Amino acid sequence: MQPVAYRLESAWQPDGGPNGCFTFTLFNLSEAPLREFRLVYTSLTRVIDADACKNATFLRRNANFHEFAPPEGLTLQPGEGWSFTVGGLHRQARHCTDGAKSAYITLSDGRHLPVAISDLLLEGETSEPPAVRLLAGRLNLPFALQPWPAMIDALPGEGLPVVLYPAERSRPEDVRAASEVLALFHRLFPGSHAPFSLMPSGQGRPIVFAKNGDLEPEGYELHFSSGEIRLDYASSAGRQYGLTTLAQLLHGARTDSSKFRFLASGSISDRPRYGWRGCHLDVSRQFYPTADVMRLIDVLAWFKLNIFHWHLTDDEAWRLEIKAYPTLTTLGVLRGPDEPLLPQLGNGAEPVGGFYSQDEVKAIVAHAAGLHVEVVPEIDIPGHSTAALVALPQLADGQEAPESYHSVQGYPNNALNPAVPLTYEFLEKVFDELVELFPSRYVHIGGDEVADGSWLASPLARRLMEEEGLSGTFALQSYLLNKVKQMLTARGRMLVGWNEVAHGGGVGAEGTLLMAWENPKVGIELAREGYDVVMTPGQAYYLDMAQADAWQEPGASWAGTATPAHTYAYEAEGEFPEELKSRLKGVQACIWSEHFLSRDYFNHLVFPRLPAIAEAAWTPAEKKDWLRFAAIAPLSPML
Repeated sequence: MQPVAYRLESAWQPDGGPNGCFTFTLFNLSEAPLREFRLVYTSLTRVIDADACKNATFLRRNANFHEFAPPEGLTLQPGEGWSFTVGGLHRQARHCTDGAKSAYITLSDGRHLPVAISDLLLEGETSEPPAVRLLAGRLNLPFALQPWPAMIDALPGEGLPVVLYPAERSRPEDVRAASEVLALFHRLFPGSHAPFSLMPSGQGRPIVFAKNGDLEPEGYELHFSSGEIRLDYASSAGRQYGLTTLAQLLHGARTDSSKFRFLASGSISDRPRYGWRGCHLDVSRQFYPTADVMRLIDVLAWFKLNIFHWHLTDDEAWRLEIKAYPTLTTLGVLRGPDEPLLPQLGNGAEPVGGFYSQDEVKAIVAHAAGLHVEVVPEIDIPGHSTAALVALPQLADGQEAPESYHSVQGYPNNALNPAVPLTYEFLEKVFDELVELFPSRYVHIGGDEVADGSWLASPLARRLMEEEGLSGTFALQSYLLNKVKQMLTARGRMLVGWNEVAHGGGVGAEGTLLMAWENPKVGIELAREGYDVVMTPGQAYYLDMAQADAWQEPGASWAGTATPAHTYAYEAEGEFPEELKSRLKGVQACIWSEHFLSRDYFNHLVFPRLPAIAEAAWTPAEKKDWLRFAAIAPLSPML
């Protein structure tokens, strides 16, 4: 490990302007003087007023990328520090993760040198540590089940079988199913005692499999006696969920026998509450290797979640190999000081990239399918398209003024133009390859956060508005998305999007599924307009949100804070009028990756809120119990 040559210390004080200010100090820890340099840092707390910076010259910003010059002639001798303040911020800092996420210096000869960063300190107020996320909990029934089943009527036993195994003369497909859940368990808990064996054991208990067409497709029943366990199921998914329940019961009883028991007798009758039980992962802001994606899918299967919503493209990178456009995964993924995309969200002096080859995608989709998890791809359009536009500049209207509009994240001119003919050729070719890779009936097309004012400085867009009688940005967006829906329908796919797809006239509600993320009321409004809805409100189900107001609690704060108890208690169905409840197709967790700079941050923010959402997706509302959940949640597997 190389010693740290430069370090950036930072603090935020609330009284340094309308939204407070940062104080930065760059320390020279090398053995040589530092002169004629520029400093770059990335931060989600962005500068919008260059004149509010003192003892430094603000040079430029691109989204979260900020570049400064020191006072002219400044030389930092070894051991010295240069301090400057940055005001004019677009919002207040609320958490320790709201400061600089990365930094580097650029020398006059063009070299880029890494700068270590320290945690953001809070000046002028008390810096509170994170709160305890889980209480000790309470169990009325000593069974380790996540999510809790629809019905359980059983007695705990004093002992437990060493293993469970398929009964004699079980069908080959039942034995294979037990093997697959055993493999899932080994991947999630490699150091734990296996719950299943494929061969009989005198210290074990046999599982008798019984196909039962009267059960719901994803439902199952378990009947326990001293001699055997009978698993009734209607489909392979129900069989998997029943076996997963048995694995959880045995694992919990073995892991903590003071709290949990295995069932001696009785039954479990179970089925999911919703058909869409989803979890989203943003791999554009931060890249997750294939092994990590597969690991997350394993975790979803363990919690009986059945949708993996894969957010593959955004402003920061295009992560999916498209053979028709190879520059999407050469120019469209590289972020670095001298790369097509500038550093963002924790990138420093070294370039970073990463994308999924089509072979990797096929492997991930097959892995998920074996666990009854459907992979829904997202290509985020027309906004959030900086990476695509950098990779394919011919998609832009060359007559449009640069920086004629900015997205909410600060990206200039970041939306695919509905008036550029190549836009549609591009999308046709992308969807042709997409449907070959993803057998899912759904394709998510984003449709969110297009800046009001987008394209209005484009002569091509102005002409299209006149020809088609369109008025404003969102009518243009609706024009484009209706063509996108036609493309997907022609390919046998259903359009899924964020709630803004309904703006500007929207697209036809029939055969469209929209996700309500801005707030819960949006979901009800969409249902009234005839759309089917998945509820994923930022206020409860966005797992990048901080879990408490404490300064030392990491995460975002635009939607407030979401404690695990709040996430668990939230009821998506609660405010829906009875006549609209049929439009509510399910719920989904969203993992946005701006703050996920380490595995520790990921696990801290995602758990235990992900299993809390899984329980909302599966367990009947009247069977939910926060204290019971809190007692079981420490058994959750993590990434």
